[in-house]
Amino acid sequence: MDFRSFFNFKKLDDLNPQTARNAILALVFLIILMGLSSLVAFSLAIKGSEKTLVPNVVDMELSSALIKLQEKELYPRLSLRFDVDPSSKGRVLEQDPLPGAIVKAGRRIALVVSRGAVQDKIGDYIGLTIDEVKIHLQTVFGSTRQLITVKEPAVYIFDKSPAGTILEQSPSPETEISGPTQLDFVVSRGPEKPRIIIPDFAGLSLENAVKEIEKTGMAFQFTIRPAEGKEKPGTIVAQLPAPSSMEEQDNPVSLVFAAPAKKEGMTSGLFSQELPIYPYPLTLSLYAETPSGSRITLITVDHPGKQFTLPYELPLGSVLVLQVLNKIVARMEVR
Repeated sequence: MDFRSFFNFKKLDDLNPQTARNAILALVFLIILMGLSSLVAFSLAIKGSEKTLVPNVVDMELSSALIKLQEKELYPRLSLRFDVDPSSKGRVLEQDPLPGAIVKAGRRIALVVSRGAVQDKIGDYIGLTIDEVKIHLQTVFGSTRQLITVKEPAVYIFDKSPAGTILEQSPSPETEISGPTQLDFVVSRGPEKPRIIIPDFAGLSLENAVKEIEKTGMAFQFTIRPAEGKEKPGTIVAQLPAPSSMEEQDNPVSLVFAAPAKKEGMTSGLFSQELPIYPYPLTLSLYAETPSGSRITLITVDHPGKQFTLPYELPLGSVLVLQVLNKIVARMEVR
């Protein structure tokens, strides 16, 4: 730089002594200022390049982890997450960068801190059904590991409460959870079934026999064979126990159905499906979806499980659908 042009003169000799002195002082001040600026910039560069070792704060209480980071001139960036371990609440689950990494002082360290378990105490499930409890637990725990599960099979007893109602539970409500826990339930089977008078099914069509079954709520078991002698096809031709017998409602009545006469475009047979033995009768429905798109309900009844059988006479190509508690358990096309 041409300082003479900067100060707008050609020779120092052209200035009087006072002006020359001021010019020199200004030049010295400018040099000192530039030096100080360089020194400050150098100091900041030195400080900014200081490195530090990232400590291991995983599994530490948050307060202790913050102190540990502060000692290293590091700062936290926090996020919260539920954990499967109820005792982990308030502890650091993860950190980024990982322990041992070399970073600049002043760096932010990402910490994931546990909020504890989604549910840390046993709820009060008395009065609900087991299915309701299962749905509730699946909803509560969502994507996390389910700490509370239902032990199966439950203990079933006769009780005046509706069938399926939880009467007792273990652990009891408000018990703190310390890890994976199973719930033991005592469940109502409903009131003890009364004894019923067995209807007379002889000569009834399948449709009328089904109406009697639905009305009495009795258990049943069908077999099918061709009509013999004077037997009328498409009717009930035998039963056991005999009509007017007094039987417990859960004891199945055996019914023999004479196959209907063959009709063009129609088919008949016996639908049979093995089912679990239910602790109490569950609502079961068998219906047919015909090729024309119509839906025909064949029977809706409370069933104890094990073996379900029912004769049918339907258009060729129909599909039989068996539902238990509105859940499809079997499908079969008839030909």
